[in-house]
Amino acid sequence: MVLPVSAATSAYANAAKLINGQGTRPSVNQVADLGGGDFAKMLGEAVQGVVDSGKVSDAKAMDMVNGKGDMVDVVTAISETELAMNTMVAVRDRVISAYEEIMRMPI
Repeated sequence: MVLPVSAATSAYANAAKLINGQGTRPSVNQVADLGGGDFAKMLGEAVQGVVDSGKVSDAKAMDMVNGKGDMVDVVTAISETELAMNTMVAVRDRVISAYEEIMRMPI
């Protein structure tokens, strides 16, 4: 089962709602006051870093195809992208695990 990153952000907002004892979902400002904005910002920056790494490796691969690049640079860029993707997947799995754990907590 694969859940999007937005599910983790929603889980964090739901946890904030439970902490506040509110009957409705907290507003974006309320979540940001609890640190939710920082969490969402951190996730966004991490995903953007992976995207940027992928673009760099694509550019180096295209340079190699056009005869302008070096094989070592291409392999290094691809390895860095692979590491970033593996890290992002590991973080996603941990966030989903935390979400599931929160959902199992008695109210």
